[in-house]
Amino acid sequence: MKNLMSKIWHLYADGFRSMTIGKTLWLLIFIKLFIIFCILKVFFFPNFLNSVADDESQKGDYVSSQIINRTP
Repeated sequence: MKNLMSKIWHLYADGFRSMTIGKTLWLLIFIKLFIIFCILKVFFFPNFLNSVADDESQKGDYVSSQIINRTP
């Protein structure tokens, strides 16, 4: 089993090492993911529950009241 895992690891490591344009594409993917999850979250997805309630029990009460009182 260890030999199989070693072979798989070396296959991927050698493949990534021999890439030319692939490394640039992976870098671009990671930059986009960083922008989406770190930067855009701060500006477009504020933490609304912190403005409504202070502690965890108040947040839970607020969410449950919103779910129960929601009418379609």
